Amino acid sequence: MGIFSRISDIVNSNLNALCDSAEDPEKMIRLIIQEMEDTLVEVRSASARVIADQKTSARRRDRVAAEVVNWEEKAKLAVSKGRDDLAKAALQERRAVEESLRIIEEELTSSGEHIAQLNEEIGQLQQKLDDAKAKQKAILLRSKAASSRIQVKKQVQRNELDNAFAKFERFERKVDNLEGELQAMDLGRDTASSLAAEIDALGEDDWLDDELLRIKDAMADTETPTDGSSSAQSS
Repeated sequence: MGIFSRISDIVNSNLNALCDSAEDPEKMIRLIIQEMEDTLVEVRSASARVIADQKTSARRRDRVAAEVVNWEEKAKLAVSKGRDDLAKAALQERRAVEESLRIIEEELTSSGEHIAQLNEEIGQLQQKLDDAKAKQKAILLRSKAASSRIQVKKQVQRNELDNAFAKFERFERKVDNLEGELQAMDLGRDTASSLAAEIDALGEDDWLDDELLRIKDAMADTETPTDGSSSAQSS
């Protein structure tokens, strides 16, 4: 998260520069700690919302999973009544519901990873907040000493700063070139995907026939009398 990086930079590396430009370093440090506390509250609230959404998705997953079973039973009922057309339609509905179930499962996995990430970031921020409070006096002393040194070095480091920005811009250009090459590699793949989807669609009717045959075979097995029952009837 961007705000975590910003606060971490302020506390760990940029505090000296911040206090150099501040009229009251002590006040600035109090503001930093307040900002970290406010951020911690915000992230905890965001975590609560994500957890609530995950619980809602879990209930929706259970309902959709029940629908999958329901459509399977409907297909069997249609077969038992000699309505193969209705059985095929039920199987198509089951497949659509299974796709919805797959999407919900992916959402749950993603939300679980998000919650784990938030939990880790909350722990990190809480630790930094505790450290900042514990070291507040020492940081103030460091900021005053750094302010004196920065005044001396400011002019000397100006040229080094310009060089650093120039290097950064060159690196950024290299990244742009790499991203351009990556996007170029993906050009034309949509056409291949569409062709593959069209070919896959040719087997859709075969899939329905296979599913219908599977259900009929399963129902026939359950209706076949056992050897013991046959012997009992013949005697």
